[in-house]
Amino acid sequence: MADPTWVALCLVSGVGGKTLRVLLTAFGTAEAVLSAEDEALQTVPGIGESLSAAIRRANPARAEADLKRWAGFGVRALAWDDPDYPTPLVGLPDAPPLLFVRGQWPLDLTGALAVVGTRTPTLLAHRRASEVAEQVAREGRVVVSGLALGIDSAAHHAAIDAGGQTVAVLGCGVLNPYPPESKMLSERLIQTGALLCEVSPQAGVSAPGLIARNRIITGLSAGVLVVQSNTDGGAMHAARFAVGQGRPLYTPGRPLGDPAAAESVAELVEMGAQVW
Repeated sequence: MADPTWVALCLVSGVGGKTLRVLLTAFGTAEAVLSAEDEALQTVPGIGESLSAAIRRANPARAEADLKRWAGFGVRALAWDDPDYPTPLVGLPDAPPLLFVRGQWPLDLTGALAVVGTRTPTLLAHRRASEVAEQVAREGRVVVSGLALGIDSAAHHAAIDAGGQTVAVLGCGVLNPYPPESKMLSERLIQTGALLCEVSPQAGVSAPGLIARNRIITGLSAGVLVVQSNTDGGAMHAARFAVGQGRPLYTPGRPLGDPAAAESVAELVEMGAQVW
């Protein structure tokens, strides 16, 4: 079981990977961080009154009880130093200090492909996502996406139908998958693949969480295919994360029946995307 003190600290809202590294540099260990007084905490860059108060409220005993309860639902907690922590995330400056996983883990992420896109795809785009995911799965590679309706769900279903493995990275807890329409898919997915999140397993969805999970989707992957998106779509967040992480970016090269997507395709090409 993961260290409850580490879990308690990592679940404090506002303590991400970058902030945690600064805290550990200042205090050495998670235990020392939680034992520090407000004045000491607030000498750390980025730690104000509200965040220091939240850190002081962190409760390792409660975290230990939660970990045991979540384990009963098949949920594991993976810290940075866990041997099963995803290797592709190691070294990323904003790698989550804690991940929760439900399903089959670890998986071999060598050559994994992220397949992402709009929740309202055209038939052509839906078909392309399914075809690519099926191809990747039949090659023995993992398909990574975000469990959303549309392109994400098409990719997950196709990978499973092909007898392959797929990972869904959530912007909510792995015991509270979003959207509700994807609950049956999530239960099917964990039989051969896994659900991942960086928030409490029972946390609800949030807009910041949905955006932040994109960096994990791309970070886990050896390449990222944006099948269809508008310029302000969530998949474009994933594209930008991919570029920042040095992950190869791909596009179908045409709007796939959606004229409104032409601008995003052009933007992806400008970002260096290759045509799949």
